[in-house]
Amino acid sequence: MTSLSMTLRAPEASRSNALHAGAWWLWALGLATAASRTTNPLLLGMLVGVAGYVVAARRTDAPWARSYGAFVKLGLLVIGIRLVFSTFLGSPIPGSHTLFTLPEVPLPDWAQGVRIGGRVTAEQLVFALYDGAKLATLLICVGAANALANPARLLKSLPGALYEVGVAVVVAMTFAPNMVADVVRLRTARRLRGRPTGGVRAVLQIGLPVLEGALERSVAVAASMDARGYGRTAQVPPAVRHTTTALTLGGLLGVCAGSYGLLAAEGAAYGLPVMGGGLVAALAGLRLGGRRSVRTRYRPDEWGVRAWLVAGSGAAVGALMIWAAAYDPVALHPGVVPLVAPQFPLWPAASVLIGLLPAFVAPVPPTPVPPPTPVPPAAPVLPPVKAIPQ
Repeated sequence: MTSLSMTLRAPEASRSNALHAGAWWLWALGLATAASRTTNPLLLGMLVGVAGYVVAARRTDAPWARSYGAFVKLGLLVIGIRLVFSTFLGSPIPGSHTLFTLPEVPLPDWAQGVRIGGRVTAEQLVFALYDGAKLATLLICVGAANALANPARLLKSLPGALYEVGVAVVVAMTFAPNMVADVVRLRTARRLRGRPTGGVRAVLQIGLPVLEGALERSVAVAASMDARGYGRTAQVPPAVRHTTTALTLGGLLGVCAGSYGLLAAEGAAYGLPVMGGGLVAALAGLRLGGRRSVRTRYRPDEWGVRAWLVAGSGAAVGALMIWAAAYDPVALHPGVVPLVAPQFPLWPAASVLIGLLPAFVAPVPPTPVPPPTPVPPAAPVLPPVKAIPQ
């Protein structure tokens, strides 16, 4: 037991023992899957707390790690927009607890079922709050993956057949973190110069340098990709290309059909075999498609025990929440008609706590070394002044 605890104790992160970027994304997708299965605000709050604690414990000082706060603000904005839409555009949820009444705009007959203004009930606002909180939790989970996973290492770990698509996805994922870092840097510079950082005028003055920096990074990325031979592929026989296309497309169709079978009650018998066969075919197609890639990998990331623990914790949270949604759907979806207080389900809450495992097993980011304190120069020692004889 002692040797096992010493083995699993989180070491300080370095280039050799860095956690696989795919493990962070699988962990975050597991939390997002759990969030998609419930509208209970207590469980959604626990998911946000788990993601925030892991990010605070294991993120680095890299530019992409600073984007988590922006995703939290985006989630709060989504909740606010959902409440505003429900207030002014109405909701199909009936209610008996009227909070206030807005002036209603008369609409023509062809707009049946749509209204602007009118009676606003507590039931429709609570329903909008639950729905917006679920979407906000999904965004925060994705933000946690962006803050923890190194996009460059994630691109290096992709199969060769997905390299071109992966480059586009990685560039798209790094645009938001880099933009947030540029905004923070420019606001700090303006604050040091005594200029305002709020208001419409300040936003317009900050926006132009941010767009200019994004354009310069795009040109630099394009030049580096061209210098490294991006887009060059090896010559493969036509039969291999056709087989790769057939296996990939057929496998993806099999995965879609199997997923539908698992979700539908009448297709549960064939859903799992079809999904398994489609997954095997898709993996075989990706394996064959990797022959077209002529790139090499220097020091590829290893998928070790810690990566399995991190990815498995997220998968366990998602699987247990799916099981809880089928076992006790009332606890995971509190009712709004009639309006009742959400209950705290014990076992689903305990399953959410499994997502805290990466905060204890993932490598600890290195502590930044503070700059040395400048030592003031010593005062010069003047020679003693001799008395001039009279």
